[in-house]
Amino acid sequence: MAWRVLEVGVEVWKVSMAAERRANSDQWGLVLSFRESSPNPRRFWAPYPIQSTSKAALFSQAEKLADRELLEILNQHLAER
Repeated sequence: MAWRVLEVGVEVWKVSMAAERRANSDQWGLVLSFRESSPNPRRFWAPYPIQSTSKAALFSQAEKLADRELLEILNQHLAER
């Protein structure tokens, strides 16, 4: 299930979030999944610079992200392709 849905022109992107913890670290990092809604969807993962020792706190911080911030990540990725 998508956490957020973004529109870029005629494209619709579903954004999901996940927590990732690296080996030998007590910090969880936020990772965002972007998936295009189309028959042959493009997709990519993007780390986001939020960390916490608590997954709940990490997701709470992620909830405060504005769609504008997510669109910046998406547009930057699309521009690099």
